[in-house]
Amino acid sequence: MFQRKRTIPYTETDKKENQMKAFFQTDESVNNLITRVILGIVICPHGAQKLLGWFGGHGLEGTLGFFTHQLGMPTVIALLVILGESLGALGLIAGFLTRFCAAGILIIMAGAIVMSHASNGFFMNWSGKQAGEGFEYHLLAIALCLPLIISGGGRFSVDGFIVKRFPYIARW
Repeated sequence: MFQRKRTIPYTETDKKENQMKAFFQTDESVNNLITRVILGIVICPHGAQKLLGWFGGHGLEGTLGFFTHQLGMPTVIALLVILGESLGALGLIAGFLTRFCAAGILIIMAGAIVMSHASNGFFMNWSGKQAGEGFEYHLLAIALCLPLIISGGGRFSVDGFIVKRFPYIARW
């Protein structure tokens, strides 16, 4: 009459497949599309300043020198910050590895607040009377990263394309 369903044990492979799929999974949200593209566009010039010396920046060598000698940052961390702001911003614009890129930018912004900007107060230095820039910009960037970490890149993201086009992605 009643048959007992045979259950298959949940294996480590199943866990890895679900985690990988969840990493790329996103919805068709226009909100997250707008959020990731705007955040990427705003962060990208800052990354280009640090990596390439564009927009009046000091380039890789100058930025590494400042981060390591002035801020006392280890070289590996300084390099990760520079790559996170430059390549991470491009990843956000494309919607590729959205959660990873947004998490990286969130960590970078939190680090910037703690290491450099908190002592200057909340507000940006619009009038030029403060010693440096406050942390309101960084706080806004952190706030924009949160929905991307939670929900993914949204519509027109490479992540969404990967999940739809390659359903076996979870086996990578």
